[in-house]
Amino acid sequence: MAGKTMQKSEAAVQNLAGKPKESFFVRLGKNMKKNWILYVMILPVVVYYIVFAYAPMYGIQLAFKNYRVKEGVLGSPWVGFEHFKRFFSAYNFKLLLMNTLGISVYSILAGFPIPIIFALMLNYVKNKYLKKTVQMVSYAPYFISTVVMCGMITIFMGTDSGIFNIIRGFLGMEPVDALSKPGWFKSIYVWTGVWQGMGWSSIIYISALSGVDMQLHEAAIVDGATKLQRIIHVDLPSIKPTIVMLLILQMGSLMGVGFEKVFLLQNTLNKSAASVISTYVYEVGLINSDYGYSTAVGLFNSVINVILIVTANQLSKKLADESLF
Repeated sequence: MAGKTMQKSEAAVQNLAGKPKESFFVRLGKNMKKNWILYVMILPVVVYYIVFAYAPMYGIQLAFKNYRVKEGVLGSPWVGFEHFKRFFSAYNFKLLLMNTLGISVYSILAGFPIPIIFALMLNYVKNKYLKKTVQMVSYAPYFISTVVMCGMITIFMGTDSGIFNIIRGFLGMEPVDALSKPGWFKSIYVWTGVWQGMGWSSIIYISALSGVDMQLHEAAIVDGATKLQRIIHVDLPSIKPTIVMLLILQMGSLMGVGFEKVFLLQNTLNKSAASVISTYVYEVGLINSDYGYSTAVGLFNSVINVILIVTANQLSKKLADESLF
C-alpha cells in the first residue's frame, strides 16, 4: 500500500515538472479575470499617471533640440548638450543652485522634525477633547490655498498695519518691510510653510504612534521611565521606519522648491534670494519662449532629484537598515 502511494506521488511530481510554465501575460490575464473589480478600481489612477506623468515625457527630447514651432518637436534640429552647457555657464547658475538648495535644506532641517515632535507631544495629551481640538486647529492652515497664504503673509508683514510690525512696535523696534529684505526671505518662506504644514504632516506619525504596543509603555512605566525616556526608547524606535521612509521621500524633492509660493512672494528687492530653478524655468520657458533651454533646466533639476533619492535610500539601507526600495 505504501509502495503504491509513493509511486503516485512520484508520478504527480513528474507531471508537474513536465508541465510547461505559464508566461507572465497568461498569469496576468487569469489574475485580471479573477480580480477584475480591483483592476477596474485602479484603472482611473493608472490612466491619470499615463496621461499626466508618462505621456508628457515625450517632450523631454526638447532639451536636446533647438525647438522651432513651425517644424514641431520631431522636425526641430538636434543640438545635443548645448542647452545644458549654456545653463552651467550662465552668470546666475550658482545663484539659482545655492538659493534652491538653501531653501530646500532649510525646509528639511526646520520642517521635518517639528511634525514628529508635535505628534509625540500630542500623543501624550490625555484629554481627548483637547487633543481633537488641537489636531483640528493644526490641520486647518494646510487647506489654505497658496495664493491666499501669500496674500496673508504680505498683509502680516505690511509696514503700516501688519501684525509683525505691530509686535515690533510694542517691543520698541522700528517697522521694517520684511519682504523687501533678501536675507529674510528664506526664513519667511520656511517658517510660514512649517506653520501651514505642521499639523497635516503629523497625521502619519500620529497614526504610526497609535500602533505602538502599549505593553512596552507599561513595562517602561513599571521600570520607572519618565515620559521623555519613553519617547526616546519606545516611541521613536517604533516609528523609525516611518521617519526614514518620509525622510527619503523628502530628500527626493530637495531640488523641487515650490514655484507658486516663491513666485508670489518674489519682488525686485528680494529677487537675489528668491530666484530658484523653478521660477527660472518659468521665466525662460513661458516668458522668453525658449522651450528647449527651459526643458533642459527642468530635466537637470529632475535628474538631480532622482540621484538624491537613490543615494538617500542606499545610505539609509546601510546605516539604519531601513529603505524605501
